[in-house]
Amino acid sequence: MNPGCPNSGCNYFQKNTFCKKDGYYLRKDDSRQIQRYKCSACSKKFSRATGTLEFGQKKRRINKTIFKILSSGVSMRRSAIILGVHRTTIDRKLVYLAQKSRQMHADLLLKIGTQKVERLQFDDLITTEHTKLKPLSISVAVDARSRVILGAFVSQIPAFGHLASLSRQKYGKRKSYHRESMMKLFEKITPVVSPYAEIKSDEHRIYKEVVREFFPNADYKQYKGEKAMIAGLGELKKNGRDPLFAINHTCAMLRANINRLFRRTWCTTKKPKRLEDHLAIYIAFHNSVLLS
Repeated sequence: MNPGCPNSGCNYFQKNTFCKKDGYYLRKDDSRQIQRYKCSACSKKFSRATGTLEFGQKKRRINKTIFKILSSGVSMRRSAIILGVHRTTIDRKLVYLAQKSRQMHADLLLKIGTQKVERLQFDDLITTEHTKLKPLSISVAVDARSRVILGAFVSQIPAFGHLASLSRQKYGKRKSYHRESMMKLFEKITPVVSPYAEIKSDEHRIYKEVVREFFPNADYKQYKGEKAMIAGLGELKKNGRDPLFAINHTCAMLRANINRLFRRTWCTTKKPKRLEDHLAIYIAFHNSVLLS
């Protein structure tokens, strides 16, 4: 079927009433023959590739490979070396794959919304923005039954503990956007979670009020944090059966498969927006590949 006219000024915008075939061209990057079209109403010429996220790309063949290796603990610079491309190409592919992954995730949430999540777990994972004096929080929610990641949002938080005074001295007072991030997360997942769901988390002070605002009728339980299985591995717990296993295991997988989240690494996040993009890619990979 002919695609619709992409000219917004045309009377037949996004309609294929007067669109006819107008030859084709051979796309060098993937050796495919692409059909061209012409709108008889406004004389606009276009092809099947017009308007797609991949439009104008020169290296389409590596898209699937980058999607896999960026979700497998490989850094962006090492990805460039492995694939024999410039690191700027990887940076552009990261943005493109994040857009595509968000579309995949939106489609998945629409599918989940017809059944509703009955068991929800959520928590925060702490990472840094270039230095430990500038921490970030990643709020993550998962379906405890299927282990599907429902959403993740990055927020700026102030330094805490023995680094707090040094952080204020070097970078000034750092505002916390953690509450806003939690609100965004719950606004996103509310349509797919049952209002009477079983919700579990740790005893963070703001969790209860956020849950009660969005799910006043839910069966909400909070659990005290436990010691890690191994020193430094805070996501997997040591004693007995972990009531928050689904979210803790998911956070451990995030640290294991996203290079910039490794506990001991020289690969750090310079821009929180890029961390959000990388998370979007991993979430799509986790839900569509690892859980399949």
